[in-house]
Amino acid sequence: MNPVFTLLNPKLQRAIHEMGYTEPTPIQKQAIAPILEGKDVFGCAQTGTGKTAAFCLPLLHRQEAARRPLRPSRPYILILAPTRELAAQIGDNLEGYAKYLHQPCMTVFGGVNIRPQIERLQKGVSVLVATPGRLLDLCAQQALFLDQVQAVVLDEADRMLDMGFLPDIRKVLQKLPKRRQSLFFSATLTPEITDLAGQFIRTTPVEIRIDPGMPAAERIAQRVLFVDKENKYALLKWVLDDPKCFRVIVFPRMKHNADRLSKLLTRDGFPSASLHGDKSQNARLRALEGFKSGKIQVLVATDIAARGIDVEEVTHVINYDLPDEPETYVHRIGRTARAGAEGQSVSLVCAHDREALRQIERFIGRSIPQDVQQPLHSEAARTAMGAAARRPPKQNQTRNAPSKSGKPAFPEKKKHSKGEKKKPFWKSVHGAKPRMPDDKTR
Repeated sequence: MNPVFTLLNPKLQRAIHEMGYTEPTPIQKQAIAPILEGKDVFGCAQTGTGKTAAFCLPLLHRQEAARRPLRPSRPYILILAPTRELAAQIGDNLEGYAKYLHQPCMTVFGGVNIRPQIERLQKGVSVLVATPGRLLDLCAQQALFLDQVQAVVLDEADRMLDMGFLPDIRKVLQKLPKRRQSLFFSATLTPEITDLAGQFIRTTPVEIRIDPGMPAAERIAQRVLFVDKENKYALLKWVLDDPKCFRVIVFPRMKHNADRLSKLLTRDGFPSASLHGDKSQNARLRALEGFKSGKIQVLVATDIAARGIDVEEVTHVINYDLPDEPETYVHRIGRTARAGAEGQSVSLVCAHDREALRQIERFIGRSIPQDVQQPLHSEAARTAMGAAARRPPKQNQTRNAPSKSGKPAFPEKKKHSKGEKKKPFWKSVHGAKPRMPDDKTR
């Protein structure tokens, strides 16, 4: 057993040995010791390098050593995650780590019945993994109290402290004891986020940065394919025809595109499922389980899946649409080349994506190789400049903008005759109440 792991409780060592842990990753080597000492930690490492174990293992060690009795609805360790999928994954890892300990762990998130969660909390848990929305729901119902929390973890801290999550995070932190251990982990941490996170850490933290100058994983073979918009789906099929593409994540920008691509790919012989924030929790779990088991070859996902989802042997990540933020590109491609494996990233770039590609290349500090020999190569997309290289402003992207065929992209709204009762806007457009954004999951 590596000297870093020998610092841990023998029961933890036994559990991680059975899980196949032999050598600690760089983030684990640098984070485990200071966390064991009770210090605050601010960690940044490439995605897929073992951040979850870096904070879970030493926190479980400290909790086991403290021998605190279980108290109904009052956990001692709180781990906050931005999405249901990431929260569930952390929870699964915790169950494996704590296999031989007497430290019950629990995961709570929205989209499922809250009553079983309340009943489970009343029995007492040591470690609670939660999304912010459901956590606040439980607190509001006085089914959860945070006054006994000894350590709080914000995983994917850059996303958690983004403006969309900041109000919820402030509310959560106000409920925590002032004396606590605070841990922040993420794959990307900008100076602005670092300053903001510093407001929540009450001591000078131990800063850990692994390969800060190269945010994209070195083992990922990245390439760009330039294509005209009308040929993009055909090019996607051409890429998927490669026999090496046996477990693939495709990232579009919009939820409706995820559903459309999934149906088209399944029709064309590529078993697929979509994953996005408008899916029910059961549908999201079925999609992930099918992908993990191999029944589904292609998972078409919006960026809720780009953060922290760890599926073994993902061979390719395909950016069907480039993301709005360069940091998101890093998180997307990090779904492949996990735990020392190799992987490939393919980006389909139209003319209006050219400027977004330049921003990504500036962010990762190098040019991405271009495949100009592929059969649907577009020189116009490769050389696009100025306005042609930028996406149109969102306010100009109307729902009924005509397609090249001259037909509206979506059906016109139904006109109501005089005296006919008009449905509320959210029913007539969506068929259901508005949902939370992809990553702000209650």
